[in-house]
Amino acid sequence: MPNPSTTPQGNIAGNWILSVTLSPAALHATTTSEQTFTVQGLNLGDFVDVSKPTSQAGLALGNARVSAANTLAITFTNLSTGTLTPTASEVYMVGVTRPDNLTSLGNPVLTQIT
Repeated sequence: MPNPSTTPQGNIAGNWILSVTLSPAALHATTTSEQTFTVQGLNLGDFVDVSKPTSQAGLALGNARVSAANTLAITFTNLSTGTLTPTASEVYMVGVTRPDNLTSLGNPVLTQIT
């Protein structure tokens, strides 16, 4: 079975949990907005999972991605009929999974396992 991994156990170079203090900008009523934040150490191609520490009525988190080196992008959605500002200076948990077999463009080398 072909395997693009550089290690025999799989293609994950590492997993980390980061605590990141974020203060997202306000969102107009019934809108979706991707906002970016500087997070040192993130690499293009990293898989990220973001958790907001508190619930906030009318606010939803959508996609999270690394949009550039050291840049975390999170999509926020305001489901309410008024302007909503996510709680300032909250400590979000960011799970980072880094593949060990990235191309020069930051994309993982994938093959189908059969």
